Amino acid sequence: MTKILALAATLAAFSVQAADKLTVAATAVPHAEILEHIKPTLAKEGVDLEVKVFTDYVQPNIQVAQKRMDANYFQHQPYLTEFNDGKGTNLVSVVGVHVEPFGAYSKKIDSLDQLEDGATVAIPNDPTNGGRALLLLQKAGLIKLKDSSKITATPRDIAENPKNLNFYELEAATLPRVLSQVDLAMINTNYALEAGLNPTKDALIIEGADSPYVNILVARPDNKDSDAMKKLADALTSDDVREFIKEKYKGAVVPAF
Repeated sequence: MTKILALAATLAAFSVQAADKLTVAATAVPHAEILEHIKPTLAKEGVDLEVKVFTDYVQPNIQVAQKRMDANYFQHQPYLTEFNDGKGTNLVSVVGVHVEPFGAYSKKIDSLDQLEDGATVAIPNDPTNGGRALLLLQKAGLIKLKDSSKITATPRDIAENPKNLNFYELEAATLPRVLSQVDLAMINTNYALEAGLNPTKDALIIEGADSPYVNILVARPDNKDSDAMKKLADALTSDDVREFIKEKYKGAVVPAF
């Protein structure tokens, strides 16, 4: 009996050791929540998923590029492309998972028509999300850009600003915290959700579900095709995750698969 128990313990230990481990960097909402949801599924498939939450948009890519983490899940392709070009990294998209419609929020006005001349507008300071904010404001008719399709536009690219809006470029994660100090803040949905905002109810204008900014699972060329990564990609684009996103986020996050 003792030998049988010892053998069982050995086999159990071997099973644990044999499990593939994946470490994934993510922002808290909704990325880490989605990853936590699929942990049990991956565990059954022999993948031990470890999720590390970050509050910024830089370190998750640095960690993966330096092989401290296996993958990350927090960004869209335009941001990744800009990051690779600027930092000399070679990170790659594995699969697209969801869209977080970008929105405009305010604690001082109830509609964009109420924006007064010289109003203050806070936007993300990274090129792709800042440009995304300006494109949304252009769509709302508040400004006009020199190049109406430039995804990395900055306030310097504004050709027409009839309300003389004053733009402040701030770290994306800080925008919910300055909401009461500005007239309008352009906030990424993950940070809006973390701050208790409801994008489908609180946003004065919001992107449609056809947004090109699909959030992606990102890895390196050397591990993007590993069996464990494929299992993670499959789990993130499963019917189970589609229903989880629809039920939990009620349109604030939209499946892109």
